[in-house]
Amino acid sequence: MIPAHSLQNKTVMIPRGKAHAKSFSDLVKRNGGIPVEIPLIAFQPVKASEKLLKTLADLHTYNWIIFTSNVTVETFYSFLKKGQALLPKIAVIGEKTKEALVDMGEKVDFVPEEYVAEGFVDEFLPHVKQGERILIPKGNLARDYISAALMEKGAIINEVIIYETYLPEESKGKLVKMLTEESLDILTFTSPSTIDHFMKIVEEHNLGSKLEHCIVACIGPVSKRKAEQRGLKVHAMPEKYTVEEMLKSVANFMNIGG
Repeated sequence: MIPAHSLQNKTVMIPRGKAHAKSFSDLVKRNGGIPVEIPLIAFQPVKASEKLLKTLADLHTYNWIIFTSNVTVETFYSFLKKGQALLPKIAVIGEKTKEALVDMGEKVDFVPEEYVAEGFVDEFLPHVKQGERILIPKGNLARDYISAALMEKGAIINEVIIYETYLPEESKGKLVKMLTEESLDILTFTSPSTIDHFMKIVEEHNLGSKLEHCIVACIGPVSKRKAEQRGLKVHAMPEKYTVEEMLKSVANFMNIGG
């Protein structure tokens, strides 16, 4: 536990699935909170389409490949043949995404200072030449901000959907029960999709009044905008868009007496 950032024994909703929840839960415990894992988002690879198979066969024709999350990395590699190397230069958003690639033996050529699409584009554009071919593997709900900005610069973009995002069925009952009993103190959101899935359940069960005592935290400005659009008051958001910094921003909000 870090006294300066204590979560004061509060229950903290972890919106990630089992594969990605452990490190998040461990951080909550170390910061003095009680993690409650309620996966609001899960991922499944798409069926390998002709377009995807051709893209994988043509990797050597691209100048860059952009990975926006560790889920994208893991899913993309599940389609590759063992030993198949990524020949393009690699750009990522976020330290965790870089770590996932380094663990697979890859060299990452570009990591932005700011871990959101807007910051990535601002920093990455000087590295892009007109006519360069860039591959962006993505989920079915991902924004097209990066591809649109790079196409304006004259790059040739291939976006290929490699996974689908969905709300795990088993999470619905658990969330309804815990919100009804008001047993969640801190709600953390790591993406716009987690917010949409959460609010869909809240609205279906008329649980809006059960959120009034909760502290709401978002990992970055895109999620914060989505939360506010869906009627949530956001109390904490970090300057650096990582889970650890988000938890620190919550603790700081609490310690200031928010």
